[in-house]
Amino acid sequence: MTKRVLLLGLTAAVVDDAKQQLHLPELELLAGNSVDDVRAAFSQADINHVIMGGGLDLETRLEIVRLVFQSSDLATIHMKDQRSGPEGFLPFVRSVAVGLADYVPELSPNARLRAQPPT
Repeated sequence: MTKRVLLLGLTAAVVDDAKQQLHLPELELLAGNSVDDVRAAFSQADINHVIMGGGLDLETRLEIVRLVFQSSDLATIHMKDQRSGPEGFLPFVRSVAVGLADYVPELSPNARLRAQPPT
């Protein structure tokens, strides 16, 4: 089963470079740099995982987290540190993606679903 992963970063060059260098056939990689890109991605398809770079400012990160959780009860969010800079984006994405390769969330009868379906 192919999983959709949305990669988000401050610059398109870093995100696009990571997208090109990752060779994980079970993942469909999408890219973006803004809250609007997140909104567009979630309006077009189910997203399984969102991975954010450390260059995004705190307010943008918080807005993205809120938008993702309002849009999906399926998606997970992963935020990279700031210390490793743009050079650390690809290794972080690769580590998270490989770690999540076998993760398939099952619907729990105890789940508290909060996402609002698109209108």
